[in-house]
Amino acid sequence: MTEQDPTATPADVDTTETDETPEIAAAMAADALVPLDVEVAPQPKSAPDDREQRGPFDVAEVTGVRPYIDLGGVKVLPRADLHLRLEVEEATKRVVAVGLEYHGTTLQVQPFAAPRSSGLWHDIREQIMEQLRKQGAKAKPANGPFGPEIFAEIPVNQDGQQGWRLARFIGVDGPRWFLRGVIAGKGATDAEAANEVEELFRSIVVVRGTSPMPPRDLIPLSMPATASAAAQRPAAGA
Repeated sequence: MTEQDPTATPADVDTTETDETPEIAAAMAADALVPLDVEVAPQPKSAPDDREQRGPFDVAEVTGVRPYIDLGGVKVLPRADLHLRLEVEEATKRVVAVGLEYHGTTLQVQPFAAPRSSGLWHDIREQIMEQLRKQGAKAKPANGPFGPEIFAEIPVNQDGQQGWRLARFIGVDGPRWFLRGVIAGKGATDAEAANEVEELFRSIVVVRGTSPMPPRDLIPLSMPATASAAAQRPAAGA
């Protein structure tokens, strides 16, 4: 296994834009099931007991200087073999998710605004399972290191053949934010790969900001400025 490199820079990360995946499309469709003007009964927060110590972190909980990649609503700590992509909603061209590919596993993350004293994951889980089933997927509740999650088998078309893509939907409620993740590839079923991607999820820092936002609004995501500049510079020695 390649050793993680905590001194890597954003230029070491492959940053590209792609269309949203079926998992993110289903989750976004589930978000739309509850209109923003409808009041939802408060639910308790769902997070591991050690979240403040092990993550995912709020930006106010991070001390010291580390070379995070700034993606707006989240910061990602670069490491060797990590490839990053931004998933874009076709209709609006806005960035709707950050995709992290690591050792055969894909982790897609989305940060949302949330109430100060209550959580979102308990409500959103049911809506995601409902939306997945409407799309022909098999979805069932499960438990993992972050608490309740969803295990899904999502139908996909591969070279004209019907197949299934396995995925885990995970979520953590933080201070005034909710972080949702979708794990696909090896980390959905293999224990060692799952441990790796779960640590990657824990290392993410959420930047909620101070501006008022309705609960369930996606915290804006953006391309890292340093990566954009690096893409325009000629290679050293060219």
